[in-house]
Amino acid sequence: MSNVKILSEFRFIISALCGFIFFISCSNDVTTKNDNNDQSEKSIANVISVSVSGDPRNYQFAVGIQSPDTGCDQYADWWEVLSEEGSLIYRRILAHSHVNEQPFVRSGGPVPIAADDVVYVRAHMHPEGYGGAVLKGTVQDGFEEASVTSDFALEVETEDPQPGDCAF
Repeated sequence: MSNVKILSEFRFIISALCGFIFFISCSNDVTTKNDNNDQSEKSIANVISVSVSGDPRNYQFAVGIQSPDTGCDQYADWWEVLSEEGSLIYRRILAHSHVNEQPFVRSGGPVPIAADDVVYVRAHMHPEGYGGAVLKGTVQDGFEEASVTSDFALEVETEDPQPGDCAF
């Protein structure tokens, strides 16, 4: 074997070994981080999609939700549409858990907004409350994930409509 070929193979082995070590160290970081977060994070419902149909002031929203439902003790119990200022515009009550249907989409309306009104769409988790992914946008331009403060529009949580008993 030539020295060039041996050197080339040696570099390949060293490169592969470095890549493996990097992968293992990253994997350990992720595992440790997730283990710690699993113990301290609350159960949350994430809005993952919003599609809209209908006419201005009379829209139907179809909202996709991903939530760690376990039954009536822990489930996404509503999604809602809020103004930019945090006023409740519309709330769609979810009457049961979706343990075996994740993610899921539920429609509701009419949502009385104009095509260019900026709104937030978020979900609520029983018994934890708010805290998951929120989408922001307009009917005309679409929706994308947005950041809101942890205290954004918390006062609407007690507004009607409120869910009744969980069916299952």
